[in-house]
Amino acid sequence: MASSSFVEIERFHLIPVLSVTCPCHRPLLSKKSLILNRKKLNFDLLLNGSKTAVPVHAKRATAKRWLITSVARAEADSVDEDSGKEEVEKDHISPAKEDSASQLQQKTSQLKKRIIFGLGIGISAGGIVLAGGWVFTVALAAVVFVGAREYFELVRSHGITAGMTPPPRYVSRVCSVICAFMPALTLYFGQIDISVTFAAFVVAMALLLQRGNPRFSQLSSTMFGLFYCGYLPCFWVKLRCGLAAPALNTRIGTTWPVLLGGQAHWTVGLVATLISMSSIIAADTYAFMGGKAFGRTLLTRISPKKTWEGTFVGLGGCIATSVVLSKFFCWPTSLLSAIAFGFLNFFRIYFW
Repeated sequence: MASSSFVEIERFHLIPVLSVTCPCHRPLLSKKSLILNRKKLNFDLLLNGSKTAVPVHAKRATAKRWLITSVARAEADSVDEDSGKEEVEKDHISPAKEDSASQLQQKTSQLKKRIIFGLGIGISAGGIVLAGGWVFTVALAAVVFVGAREYFELVRSHGITAGMTPPPRYVSRVCSVICAFMPALTLYFGQIDISVTFAAFVVAMALLLQRGNPRFSQLSSTMFGLFYCGYLPCFWVKLRCGLAAPALNTRIGTTWPVLLGGQAHWTVGLVATLISMSSIIAADTYAFMGGKAFGRTLLTRISPKKTWEGTFVGLGGCIATSVVLSKFFCWPTSLLSAIAFGFLNFFRIYFW
């Protein structure tokens, strides 16, 4: 009885099979093998891989040989297909691996640059603090001028509140210059009150004499800029140059060269300034690392990248740095005072 059916051997369609004669009328094929009857078979076996028709008019042994040969060819072709697919997958995966490797290398190079840059800034700042006097004051004045310009440009571009009228541009520039002169006036006169009061009076008169009606928002933003960018940084001058009492317990002062001032160069103001700046830098560094690793809870909407977890890590780093440096400089002498000093430095940098 003639019929037409499909035979699949190891992913290869070996058919159509034509002129199949089988008296039993039962399926001749399983999933991966061909079950043959003892009787003679009369069909044409068409192999898709070799594109040749194999006539089969044989008994069981002959048919089995043809079957083994076709299955071996199918397995070889399937192995070739699998190897080809693996090569294609490797080609698709290799660019992703190369991109990840290049990104990792780029991040590593950026980290090295930041570390080198940070060390350079730290060494330069340490030298300026050690020099003290006018060197320290002029460097601080430059930093104050940059910060004041940034503040007033921020006020003019965005404003402190919505709908606020910013101060005129010439008033902002004059205030930036006044803020830069405040540290020098503090060092020269030894006090801050006179210079700040005079500067506030000049700025208020400039705002009142401008064309049009002055706004309270202009006066408040300008006064706050003078206080925040000019008045507060002057305390660094008071701390470094005002506390001239020698730090007698500091061991490094005994080995300090006489040409650089000797032991008298190491004053309480110098030690306090070094510990304060180092603690502030440590607080920012530890807060950044802690926020990256454990940050989940937002601290404030003003700075969306600050978290409570990073804040606590920064507090711990600030206090630990203060305690370690107090042991090195032998000031302050008590552990409780060193912890309190570190806490005050952290409070000043975060909430002042």
